[in-house]
Amino acid sequence: MKRWCAALLVLGFAAPAAAQSADAGRAAYDRIVDDAVARYDLPGIAVGVVEDGQVVYTRTVGKLDASGTEPVTSKSLFKIASNTKAMTASVLARLVDQGKLRWDDPVVKHLPQFRMYDPWVTREMQVRDLLVHNSGLPEGGGDLMFWPEPNHFTRADILHGLQYIKPAYSFRSGYAYDNLLYVVAGEVAAVAGGAPYETLVQREIFEPLGLTRCRVGAFDRAQVGDVAQPHVRVDKRYVVTTPEAAQVPAITSAAAGGIRCSLDDMLAWMRNWLVPDAKQQAWLSAQQRREMWLPRTPMPIAARRVRWDNTHMYAYGYGFRLADVDGQWTVSHTGTLSGMYSMMAMLPDRRSGFVFLINADADEARTVLGEALMKQFTAPQSKPSIGHYADALAEDARRAEAQRTPAKTPAATTPRTPVAGPFDPRRIGTWQDPWFGTVRLCPDGERLRFASEKSPLMVGTVFQVGDRWLVDWDTDAVDVEGWLDFADGHLRMRKTDPEADFSTDFEDLDFRRTAGC
Repeated sequence: MKRWCAALLVLGFAAPAAAQSADAGRAAYDRIVDDAVARYDLPGIAVGVVEDGQVVYTRTVGKLDASGTEPVTSKSLFKIASNTKAMTASVLARLVDQGKLRWDDPVVKHLPQFRMYDPWVTREMQVRDLLVHNSGLPEGGGDLMFWPEPNHFTRADILHGLQYIKPAYSFRSGYAYDNLLYVVAGEVAAVAGGAPYETLVQREIFEPLGLTRCRVGAFDRAQVGDVAQPHVRVDKRYVVTTPEAAQVPAITSAAAGGIRCSLDDMLAWMRNWLVPDAKQQAWLSAQQRREMWLPRTPMPIAARRVRWDNTHMYAYGYGFRLADVDGQWTVSHTGTLSGMYSMMAMLPDRRSGFVFLINADADEARTVLGEALMKQFTAPQSKPSIGHYADALAEDARRAEAQRTPAKTPAATTPRTPVAGPFDPRRIGTWQDPWFGTVRLCPDGERLRFASEKSPLMVGTVFQVGDRWLVDWDTDAVDVEGWLDFADGHLRMRKTDPEADFSTDFEDLDFRRTAGC
């Protein structure tokens, strides 16, 4: 009787203690989210946390459109960008389980038209190589066939264009992030699975896992509802860029970064990896789950990652990044598109993790928020705060800017004037690149205009800056200006900011003049 009463007393004290601990955890997450939104003035965000297999925290803040009234909810659709890659890899893993392909199949077995620059690489490239960023392609090579969106490049264009993109290093000898080969992976899946990529994702991922809000391919925005709009920073405030059309189109880059999901769906997706139930275990075999998370390609470890996380190992698996953080194993990925940033991170040994979706260009915010949330698991004693990491990141940026020489940023500091006639006939006209296609460099009234045939947002006015020509794009959707360099009958381009996003890969272009204006 005394033991029974003592047990009741222990339980009576334990329940309030557990509740207090849960309340403290929620308060800590609230503080982190509130501070991130305030520090970076984010238009909208959705955050979720899983601890020991259970969803313990969800939070949504802000609006779908900063100028509107509709709030972000846990069902709001965000572009998850490159978090798509794990889903594409999972489609392939499902097909391996079904015996429809093998990881070591040559790509040309499924896509005979596939070509890389080097015929030997074409022959030796296996399905697994499409997923792990060791192909030899330059970082972001060919991404101008994806972005800016919308454009007119097709998946057939990508398969054709790959053979003209010169490698930056030897096959399987290093790491450089690419997107094009994930589109190839999606096409391999389509052939092996007997259905278009979009149909396969619905059939192999969304339906069996109950991801009811996720979308890939075309859809009616009003019918689906609750769709976040992308925002970019203009004049120190966030504004919508490239508003979503009423009929959202299918996109060529879907397999690399074209899926949209809600916070609820992303938490369900994450729990499928952390604590799969019997149905989810049947969805993908234990062997293929292990294959997905094996380190395949070592990745460079930045000094900040060492300083902040004490990381010793960093590698890419099948659609996931793998690293040790403060001595704990993590599996993660980020998503980056113009106006949409995201992150999903898991600590498998703890059956825990977090995910957040932001409807804005928010590189610094993602870095800082991801770090503060991760430290809640790996180093809670440090009392991680947004302010601490934001200040540290800002200081890193100040130091980097101080080390940049003026020669690196002449476009920002040198006066510019529109290029005026008479125009050198060797420069104006129609120019052709073997993978990017045709551009026109022709007079329009008193201005000289640059216009891409297949990427209609890449249209702008040519300016004289010092002794060089520069394209100032008409839209903020193309946020990096480009130098135009003429030599030996070639037109080549370079980013005005060498440190700008690698997807603006002007340096990979090599135009030849084919006709006049």
